[in-house]
Amino acid sequence: MKILVLGPQGSGKSTQAELLAEKLNWPHIEMGELLREAAKKDDKDAQTIRSAVEGGVLAPFEVTVRILKDRLLEKDCSQSYILDGFPRNMGQVKLFDPHLDKVFYLTLPDDVAVARLTKRGREDDNPEVIKQRLEIFHKETEPVLTYFRQKGILEEVDGTPDIKTIFTDLVKRIDKING
Repeated sequence: MKILVLGPQGSGKSTQAELLAEKLNWPHIEMGELLREAAKKDDKDAQTIRSAVEGGVLAPFEVTVRILKDRLLEKDCSQSYILDGFPRNMGQVKLFDPHLDKVFYLTLPDDVAVARLTKRGREDDNPEVIKQRLEIFHKETEPVLTYFRQKGILEEVDGTPDIKTIFTDLVKRIDKING
């Protein structure tokens, strides 16, 4: 089974994806981690990624998609995996639709996301920056949610409870799918 976990910043999508991958013994594919690993190599893609990071911009979609495709061709991804936060916009979907079985969207009101993220204490987690990132997320991700909803594979999950409650909900949903 191929699952995507999506959600705004602060929704806990990466935490839930990691917990699910651990419980199910499936690979957890997180684009940020893939890009960080790719940037350590000595090739053209690594150079492109490093330049993007240094310039404060996202790595080009083509590079991101190529790295993801290569990762999904590895043997451990042949049957099942958990994708974490990718694709997050329609440009990425058009370049690469991973033909997912299920998409879990962790819903979270913006005010709750801001409150959670400001508690982390990171330098870039001030309310103004968080609100900007959330606006971009909503603008770019709403069409993706609509796309997966129309395919009949999107399930919205309440992202406001504690980690354990959300995880239990997700596991029940996956068990229901697997019969």
